[in-house]
Amino acid sequence: MTSELIDKPFPQFSLTELYDESELLTEQMMRGRVSLINVFGSWCVACNVEHPVLMDIAKNNEVRLIGMDWRDERDKAKRWLAQRGDPYTKVIFDDESVLAIKLGVTGAPESFITDKMGNIRYKHVGVITPDIWRETLLPIVETLKAE
Repeated sequence: MTSELIDKPFPQFSLTELYDESELLTEQMMRGRVSLINVFGSWCVACNVEHPVLMDIAKNNEVRLIGMDWRDERDKAKRWLAQRGDPYTKVIFDDESVLAIKLGVTGAPESFITDKMGNIRYKHVGVITPDIWRETLLPIVETLKAE
């Protein structure tokens, strides 16, 4: 999907980690490795459909997965991930849409792929299905990893 953020740095932010409120996460976490940032919420019906695919991606260690828990309650999100499994290396807690607004998020799930420099290279709106992962997103990840 097109976005004015493509090829631009991931927006600046400072938000807490879902599990550790004392840990502040910033855009610096996107640097050094290709990452897939996945916007989700415990309230999101489509996120239930997508979640097993994210678990497979995490199991295969194909890309660093960063979660962005959006417009949610911390306890509900923790419970949701505890029930389904947590595929993320870190989870940004964005209950007030601070980062979502900067990213132009209009719904969940949405996902962003960043390169090693922390630039947004691709935006996917909607559920990541096995076919979308294999045919669209994984080739982008592999190309960026080779850069």
